[in-house]
Amino acid sequence: MVDVGAKPASERFARARATLRMSPETEDALRAATLAKGDAMTVAQIAGVMAAKQTANLIPLAHPLPLSHVEVTFAWPERGLLQIDAVARTTAQTGVEMEAMTAAAVASLAMYDMLKSIEKGIAIENLRLVEKRGGKSGVWRAPEPAA
Repeated sequence: MVDVGAKPASERFARARATLRMSPETEDALRAATLAKGDAMTVAQIAGVMAAKQTANLIPLAHPLPLSHVEVTFAWPERGLLQIDAVARTTAQTGVEMEAMTAAAVASLAMYDMLKSIEKGIAIENLRLVEKRGGKSGVWRAPEPAA
């Protein structure tokens, strides 16, 4: 692990995103909440929050952090494309990028698990850091993808 002991604690924020590409029929079932396993959106949200809290146990050199906030949200930017955003916040000596990315990744996997009985070919795409704030490097935002 990197020694962050001499660094001052500061407010840290990170937003990560993943997308799931699925058929219109799968999207319809998800939106109608007719899945055999239940409410996929709630399960994925809880899975993402739980994962963020376990990041240091999953990523070998990640620091355990006192998270003050984790949130997982959903959007439909186009038909058949579910966007999962995960936000993490803390006041600590290192950032929360890995916690946000872990939350987005596990929320995506939980969503796949909830939907696989309908469609096995769902693709989890573009897991990435979208924004981070705090620490020595300040604010960083990912460039917008080319259209």
